Amino acid sequence: MTNRVFKKIPLILILSFVCGITGLKAQTLDEAITATNNEQYDKADQILQDLAKKSPSSTVYYRLGENTMLNFFSDTISNSLRAVAAEAKQQFEKGVAINANDPLNYVGLAKVAAYLGDQQTAGSMREKAKSLLLPYKKVSKIPNPQEYALTLAKLAESYIVFDKVDTTKALPLVREAITIDPKNSTIYIITGDIYFLVNDGSKAIKNYGYAQDQDLNSPMANMKIGYIYVKGRNLQAAIPYYEQAIALDKNYAPAYRELGQLYSMAGRFDDSKKYFESYLELTNQNIPAKIRYVNALFYSKNYADVIKNVKEIFAVDQTRTYLNRVAGYSSYEQGNYAEALNYMNELFAKLSADGILKKDYVYLARIIVKKNADYAKDAVELEQATAELAKLRENNEALQGAKESERVSEEPLVAKIAELQNKVDMQAKELNQAFDAYEKAITFEDEDLNMIQEKANFQFANRFYADAADTWSRLLTKGKDSESNYLQIGRAYYQGKDYDKAEALFEQMISKYPDSITGYVWAANNASAEDPDSKTGIAREKFLVLLNKAATDSVKYANEMFDALRFLGYDALQSDQNDLAKDYYTRMLNLAPDNKDFQIRGYSSLSSLYLSTGDYTKAVEVNNKILAIDENNASAKSTIQYIQSALANAKPKAHPNEISGVIKDASGNPIAGASVRVRDTAAEMWTNSRGEYRFTMPEASKVLVISASGYTTKEVVVTKSRVYNVSLSK
Repeated sequence: MTNRVFKKIPLILILSFVCGITGLKAQTLDEAITATNNEQYDKADQILQDLAKKSPSSTVYYRLGENTMLNFFSDTISNSLRAVAAEAKQQFEKGVAINANDPLNYVGLAKVAAYLGDQQTAGSMREKAKSLLLPYKKVSKIPNPQEYALTLAKLAESYIVFDKVDTTKALPLVREAITIDPKNSTIYIITGDIYFLVNDGSKAIKNYGYAQDQDLNSPMANMKIGYIYVKGRNLQAAIPYYEQAIALDKNYAPAYRELGQLYSMAGRFDDSKKYFESYLELTNQNIPAKIRYVNALFYSKNYADVIKNVKEIFAVDQTRTYLNRVAGYSSYEQGNYAEALNYMNELFAKLSADGILKKDYVYLARIIVKKNADYAKDAVELEQATAELAKLRENNEALQGAKESERVSEEPLVAKIAELQNKVDMQAKELNQAFDAYEKAITFEDEDLNMIQEKANFQFANRFYADAADTWSRLLTKGKDSESNYLQIGRAYYQGKDYDKAEALFEQMISKYPDSITGYVWAANNASAEDPDSKTGIAREKFLVLLNKAATDSVKYANEMFDALRFLGYDALQSDQNDLAKDYYTRMLNLAPDNKDFQIRGYSSLSSLYLSTGDYTKAVEVNNKILAIDENNASAKSTIQYIQSALANAKPKAHPNEISGVIKDASGNPIAGASVRVRDTAAEMWTNSRGEYRFTMPEASKVLVISASGYTTKEVVVTKSRVYNVSLSK
C-alpha cells in the first residue's frame, strides 16, 4: 500500500468527479477532473459551461455547482460565501429543472443551505435526495450501484459544514456506500474527512489508505496525510507525502503549492520560491493560480510579497477588485495603516454588497482605529492647550494698561490649538467610520458578542465614553450581566459625565449583586461627582449606605469605610457641623489603630478641623501625634511652625508655604484620594471627594509629585504660585 494522507479538510472539501455517468464523453470529463484536481477551477468551469451549452444535463449542472463551491473553499479570503452559495444554488436548481429525479442536485442544494446556516432547508433537501434512491434488499439488485453509493457518500459529505460534522448522520451513510461500492476511492476520501474532523486520526489515515489502494495513481491521499503533519506543526514529516504526490503525478500543481507554503512556514524561503515558481509554471501563470499563490503568501505571513504580487496582477487585470482585500489585510499586518485604508476603501467602493465579507468590516475598523491611535493623546493635548490659552488671556487681561512687552503673545498658542482641532476633528470622523464598520461586523449575521466587546473597548480607549457604555450595555441583554460588566458600563457613563445613566447602572448592579461592596462604592463616587458641592445631599446618603454596608466586615472593607468616613467628615466640616465631623474623623482613627497611614490621615483631618475653628492647641496636639508616628512628616512640622508663628503675631495669616488646588482626570472629573506629595520629603496630602487638597509644604520644596491609582504619575515644579491644579491621564 502506498503512503496515505490528508489535505485542508476543515475548509477545503474534496468534491470529486466520477467518470462514466450520463453518457458524457470521458475525455471531456477527464479534462474537467484534471483541471479541478489541479485547482484550475476557472478552466474546469469553462469546460463544464461548454458542456452545458452543447448537451445540458443535470450531471453537468451538479458538477458546475460543486466546482463553484470548491472555488470558494480554495480562496476564502477573496470569495464571499453568500455570493458563491447563490451562484452554486443557481447551478443546482438548473440541474433539478432538467431532471427532477436526479438526487445529486438536491444534495448540492442541501450543502448550500447547510453552509448558510439554513438547517431546515438542508434537511428537506436531503430527504428529497433520499426519496429518489430506491429501497433495496440485496446490493446485487441495485441497477446502478456506483451512482447509488456515490449519492450516499455525497449525502454524508453534506453533513460536513466547515470544521464540524454530524457523525450520527454521516457515518451510517458512508458505511452503506462502502458496502454497495467498496472500490470507490471518493467514498473512502469522504469517510477519512469525517473521521479527521472528529480527531480520529488513525481511522482517517486508514480510510485515506483505502482510497489510495483503489486509485494507485491518485496523489490526493498523500496530500491529505501531508496536511495532517503540517497541521500538527511536524513540517519535516509532511515533506515526503507531498513529494510522493508529485511522484505519482508530476503535473499535480497543488502539491507544489503546498510545499512552497510549507517551506515558507519553515523559513526556507529559497525552497519556497522554487516550489511556488513550479506551481505557477504548471498553472501557466494564469491569474487564478497567481491569486492562490497570493493567498498562500498571506497565510505564510509574507505580507510584503502579497502586496508586490497584487500590484503585478492589477497591472494586467484591473477587474480583480477583491484583491484589494488581501492587500489591505497585508498592509494592516505590516503596520502600514494609511495604505491599508486605501486598499479597503477601494474594495468597498467597487465590490458589490454581496461580495463584502464580515472580516472586511472587522479589518476596516481595526485599520482605522490603529491609524488614529494618537487621537486620545491629541484630544488631551487640545484640552490642555485650550485651558492654557484661557489662563494666558486671563493673565493678559490683568495687565491692561501695562507695557506691551509684559504681555505674552497668544498667537503661537492659537495656531497650535487650530492645528490640533483640525487634526482631532479628522481623527474623530475616521473613528466614527471605524465604529460604524464594527457595527456592520456585529450585525453581519447573529450579533457577535466578541465584536461588541472589541468595539466598546476601542470606544472607551478613545474617550467615547458614553458610546462605549451604550455598546457594552448590549451585553447585558445577551445574558452577559456579570458584576464586572455592570462595573465597566457604569464607569464608562461616569467617565462620560452621564451621571444619571451611571447611577441607574450602579443601582442595577447593587440590585443584582447586593453583597458586592463595589457597586456601593461607585454609586457613592458617582453621586459625589454629580453633586460636588453637596447641595442635594445625594452623595452624603450614598456614602452613609456604603459605610453601613462596609461595616458588616470592618476588617475586609477597612479601606472602603475609611474613604466613606473621610468624605462624611469633610462634608460635615463644610456644613459647619464640627462635632459630627470630629466624630467621623475619630472613627477613622479607631478603624485600624495599627494602620499608620490611617492614623496619619485621620490626625491630619482633625488638624484641618481644629485649624478651621481656631483651636490651635488641639491642632498642635494632633500634629505632634503625627510626628510620633512619622518623625519626618514635613506637613505636620510645617503646620506646627505656622501655628507658632500665628500665635506669636497674634494675628493669624495664611502660611506662606500653604498650597492648594484641584486634581482632575483628563475629562475634567475630580479624582478623590489622589496623593499630592513633596518630592524627597514625607510631606503629603490627599484630595477630598471634590479632588481638592490644601497643606503646608516644607521650606525649599522643589517638586510636587501627584499620583492616583490607575493614573500616570505627574511631577510639577514648585514656583512662586501657591495654587497647583493638575490633570492626570491614564
